Amino acid sequence: MFRRLSRRALALPAVLALGLSGCASGAGSDEPAAPAAATNLTVFAAASLTGTFTELGTAFQTANPGTAVKFNFGSSATLARQITQGAPADVFAAAGPAPMKTVTDAALASAPVTFARNRLQIAVPAGNPAKVDDLADLADPKVKVALCAEQVPCGAAAVKALDAAGVKVVPVTLEQDVKATLTKVELGEVDAALVYHTDVIAAGDKVEGIEFPAAGQAVNDYPIATLAKAPAGDLAQRFVDLVLSPQGKDVLVKAGFEAP
Repeated sequence: MFRRLSRRALALPAVLALGLSGCASGAGSDEPAAPAAATNLTVFAAASLTGTFTELGTAFQTANPGTAVKFNFGSSATLARQITQGAPADVFAAAGPAPMKTVTDAALASAPVTFARNRLQIAVPAGNPAKVDDLADLADPKVKVALCAEQVPCGAAAVKALDAAGVKVVPVTLEQDVKATLTKVELGEVDAALVYHTDVIAAGDKVEGIEFPAAGQAVNDYPIATLAKAPAGDLAQRFVDLVLSPQGKDVLVKAGFEAP
């Protein structure tokens, strides 16, 4: 003879079934999963790389959905100092070996690779109102000249080129990066400046560029490296690989950089 089951006991299987059914329904739901949080990649790069690296950053984000590339463009010397003082970054690309050495000497980067080269040109305002023809014209005290400060790569290159040509220039201003130096020309505040060939190209018809032989004595190598304390180490190496790839080289060469 069977014992009569309590109403509570009879109800229990039904409750369990409903619970399991609810779990199954959730697992098979058509509701989209919450999107993954974006991963930030922070790149410190020389001011002269602004155009090319912005383009490569867009390509990198397309190839790596969910990744946001953040750039800090500026003087290579300033960026190197920020990195050694603890600023969080994943990649450093400098406009010369000296700022990169500051970072590698602090054991904050290893095995930098040269990915491009750049040389100086004389930049003058459109129409060349001061009639500057060559480097020797910059020694004329009537010609207002802007240079990069000597401690930054474009300034060090200018000093080397002027020394090679035996030309002494007294600038009316010393700027902290090449973009600021070029801006003085664009605004007509100076008659000429020594800036990179790539910056003259990027300025379009706002300025004119004049080549000079001594520029060949002061060509800057551009090194790039992932940083030892990179918060996004894997992404950092992928970005460096992009810069070194045929796609990266194509973007750089089109902007006026030379292959290393």
